[in-house]
Amino acid sequence: MSIVVVDDAADNRVLVRSLLKRNGYENVIAIESAVELFEFLRLGSETSREAPALDLIVMDLMMPQIDGIEACRRVKAEETLREIPVIMLTASYEVENLEASFAAGAIDFITKPVKRLELLARVHSALTLKHETDCRKARERELLQIKSQLETANLTLKRLAVEDGLTGIPNRRVFDEMLDREWSRAARDGQMLSLIFLDIDHFKQFNDTYGHQQGDSCLKEVARGLTNSLKRNLDTGARYGGEEFAAILPSTDSEGATVVAESIRAAIASLKIPHESSATSPYVTASVGVATICPLRTSPKGIIVEAADQALYRAKKAGRNRVMTAEGCGILLPQPVLLSGESPAIAVEG
Repeated sequence: MSIVVVDDAADNRVLVRSLLKRNGYENVIAIESAVELFEFLRLGSETSREAPALDLIVMDLMMPQIDGIEACRRVKAEETLREIPVIMLTASYEVENLEASFAAGAIDFITKPVKRLELLARVHSALTLKHETDCRKARERELLQIKSQLETANLTLKRLAVEDGLTGIPNRRVFDEMLDREWSRAARDGQMLSLIFLDIDHFKQFNDTYGHQQGDSCLKEVARGLTNSLKRNLDTGARYGGEEFAAILPSTDSEGATVVAESIRAAIASLKIPHESSATSPYVTASVGVATICPLRTSPKGIIVEAADQALYRAKKAGRNRVMTAEGCGILLPQPVLLSGESPAIAVEG
């Protein structure tokens, strides 16, 4: 326990300090003025040295230059010092002085001449309160730290729930949710919906040749090429699984989806990732399948997934590193029924 006794009267300083030391309080510092107290506490100092740790100030109310009330007020004005309890030593019983002391931040007072039992009782009470306050503050800091850690963990979990852990783009779960949402919206509004599937060509051979670490880097680069090719906020690129990726293009007809698909294919080829084991190209390429539908409320959304997957399969069979559409493969999907005077949906490039 560290206690400072501030009193301009030397006999009072010696008395209070000796009483405290004789009763187990070893670290008791005697100071003769408020100015000296401010210097001890580094109050108003521009140096970087921190104030010493302190548990209690016992201070005379009546002192020359700066009295105890003003000194207490200045101490309590400092955020780093305001938790230190202050007990006033006073020979004055004037209510105004006591009220001013409490208003300045003092928690108790001891009357002069100082009596041993009163001094020890009030000091013990103040130090107990300080200890409890310190424990509460420490617990609050601990709880705030735990709260911060939990918030960080929750954010991480939320991110992991929607992001593919390797590439950082939306995962299969998000893809399924977005496809459900866009399917329902397109069916409700009579809008076109396009789906793109792409698969990295000869990816097993890539891993066999360069190793899985380079394979992971390749997947990240392909994901970047995919997302950079999607120019609209409403388009969703996702990792579908393994080396397969997908893109959902709302309000996009077959022509517009084909343009986006070709842009994605070209973006991946332009990465110039070496692939010496590829039978298609010396660089990493991708095969792409596209399907477009105007969903009916009664249509299962699986038909567009199956159609895009079949188009992707045809792209691989046709030599890879190309785009094939479900239409071009002869796969028939529901198209919008145009009433008299209506125009077909406008192609929207992703």
